Amino acid sequence: MKKMNNEKKTKLLTGMMTVGSLFLCLGGVAYADGSPLTVVNNLSEFIFGLIRAIGMILLGFSVVQIGLSLKSHDPSQRANGFMTLAGGVIITFAKEILNLIVGG
Repeated sequence: MKKMNNEKKTKLLTGMMTVGSLFLCLGGVAYADGSPLTVVNNLSEFIFGLIRAIGMILLGFSVVQIGLSLKSHDPSQRANGFMTLAGGVIITFAKEILNLIVGG
């Protein structure tokens, strides 16, 4: 039997953890009790949770990008960092923004 190198082990472990976490998250949505409206609401909460996580990742990336631009005195990178920051804030608070628009 061949030995796996560390890179392949890391990729395999990351893939297994990703699939496992998706099964855990989707399992809660699939076994919702009550009316079909409850299932739709749970799915909506799950999707907005994923969108919020992506927004938080963008916020973290933008802070790093702004910090690096301040260190290197690069105005174009600084502009990109602030645009990413604005996009991350909008994505993070997408559900609240939609609720304000709809009035619900």
